[in-house]
Amino acid sequence: MAVVSFLGLGVMGGPMARHLGDKGHDVRVWNRTPEKADTWLKTGAGVSLPLPEVVEGAEFVLMCLGDDPDVEAVFGKLEPSLKPGMIVIDHTTGSAGLARALAKRSQRKGAAYLDAPISGGQAGAENGQLTVMIGGDAEAFEKARSVMAAYSKQMTLIGDSGAGQLAKSVNQICIAGIVQGLSEGLHFARKAGLDEAKVIEAISKGAAQSWQMENRWRTMVDGKFDFGFAVDWMRKDLRIALSTARETGASTPVTALVDQFYADVQAEGGARWDTSSLISRLNRPAGGRG
Repeated sequence: MAVVSFLGLGVMGGPMARHLGDKGHDVRVWNRTPEKADTWLKTGAGVSLPLPEVVEGAEFVLMCLGDDPDVEAVFGKLEPSLKPGMIVIDHTTGSAGLARALAKRSQRKGAAYLDAPISGGQAGAENGQLTVMIGGDAEAFEKARSVMAAYSKQMTLIGDSGAGQLAKSVNQICIAGIVQGLSEGLHFARKAGLDEAKVIEAISKGAAQSWQMENRWRTMVDGKFDFGFAVDWMRKDLRIALSTARETGASTPVTALVDQFYADVQAEGGARWDTSSLISRLNRPAGGRG
């Protein structure tokens, strides 16, 4: 078992850190708001410590934060405590550029840095069934496998530093298109007077099948959008993906359009709704879309 520091106890990080303790790892946690760390300790096995003390003596330092500025600020505080052999695993969804920069800074300390964004949502974190896309050193990845196995069902080393973050952008681009397509299909069925349940029964085992269809069609039809990954976070991820697309010359017109549809959802008060709420802008009575 390993000595693990976990930084960031949000809806994803909290359950992930709990799985580490349940698997017998020696877990030290930190959160920007100490109250959340105190709450975590009521159900999680570990101790709460301030930065940078929380990383001292750790073999693995895991981060699950909000955005690039958060990662850069927290890394700056823990950087002086990095020691040779330490492995930093960043589960935040951020930019490939920052991942590459922090990997170099870690290497100067003799440590390794893996950019390892996750997919699977809050349910995946709570059930220990996350998918992890990883960029960085192959040897560090192999050492980190046993730690990440506590909360993941799939771990894939994509390539060098930054590759994990780029793969996460691919993931979000695909999800955006799938959710919009499902929203339009369900909206079409409603307008055409079809029984949505029978339509889904007919098409869900064929070429139209998707995780979103299997798990979200009913709640989308019912207008319930409190099932995890929030629109605010999706727009952050799409901002990163679209920025990278501009830098690389990739054409992502559908993603850009869906990003604006999510902006509509935010404007109608759905910033904290889950990403399946795209259907809300189609079904609402006002605005000529319903």
